[in-house]
Amino acid sequence: MKKAIIGKKVGMTQIFDEAGKAIPVTVIEAGPCVVVQKKTDEKEGYTSVQLGFGEVEEKKLSKPENGHLKKAGVGPKKYLKEFKLDGAAEMNVGDELKADVFAVGDKVDITGISRGKGYAGVIKRWNAQRTPTSHGGGPVHRHAGSMGSSTDPSRIFPGKIGAGHMGVEQVTVQNLEIVKVDPELNLIAVRGAIPGANKGIVYVKSTVKKNRIKHAATPHVSTNPQKRSARNA
Repeated sequence: MKKAIIGKKVGMTQIFDEAGKAIPVTVIEAGPCVVVQKKTDEKEGYTSVQLGFGEVEEKKLSKPENGHLKKAGVGPKKYLKEFKLDGAAEMNVGDELKADVFAVGDKVDITGISRGKGYAGVIKRWNAQRTPTSHGGGPVHRHAGSMGSSTDPSRIFPGKIGAGHMGVEQVTVQNLEIVKVDPELNLIAVRGAIPGANKGIVYVKSTVKKNRIKHAATPHVSTNPQKRSARNA
């Protein structure tokens, strides 16, 4: 992980490039985040920093949380998250990170909590297929169907799809492109959609994908002299 920041999803809109093409983007309020704690190789065995984001009343935090923040000399923060960043060894407690840690063209992974869908059936939850609606199908068109054999193994294996609570789980969307950065307003515009509802907390991190430039395929040249001579003959 190279760069990261905590942010809040503002919503979706669109911007236009130089050619007039509309680009759907998600606007994120990224930071400002303050360094609350620094971990080092000498003490913890690795180097990282803990970032704090979002103002909150002191009475809404627990006594250990308030003590942790007062030790760092920073105000009450609602969200804390640890990141292994490039240059974490040079950072100090109290340093501030803003949206300009990222630049236009950077590829990022964004993690958030997905929207809650309530209790959903197998078709909506797992994209299962429904049964035929005619020729004696019966009133079970959107049911789960067979759950497995009866005699052997005489049980349902773990992981079997079924109806249940859908959403409200951690989701990460990878390899999204940053198309605009506004350091003054601490806003980042990311191409495409990200998990969660508006005002939801998201974690923006440098992507783990390797973005390689695809080169044109070069023609294959045989290194066997006999094949070359036979082709030339």
